[in-house]
Amino acid sequence: MSWIDFWIIFGCCALTMLACRTLPLFLLKGKELPENLNRALGFIPPAAFAALVANDLLAPGMFDAGLWPAAIPFIAAACVIAVALKTKSLLWSALTGVAAFALLLLI
Repeated sequence: MSWIDFWIIFGCCALTMLACRTLPLFLLKGKELPENLNRALGFIPPAAFAALVANDLLAPGMFDAGLWPAAIPFIAAACVIAVALKTKSLLWSALTGVAAFALLLLI
């Protein structure tokens, strides 16, 4: 691939990303969205986060090293869920997850 081809592809990608991020803001400015659409849009961040977490928890070769190394992320996730339900705090949930994962790796 030549540099000219690279810059053409790069420019097209940049324009597409810019259009997808800014055009909806300008087109929907000052307009009310239906309640069902607002409710549906509220599910996007949790769904994206769940996809990221599931990708880390369910790796294709997770049982290759044995049962204990495969169980560590699940135990840490269970600790995070318990703390999140109890405290409703993102900070304490994140700290619990990091601490639980680190401690379980040391065992």
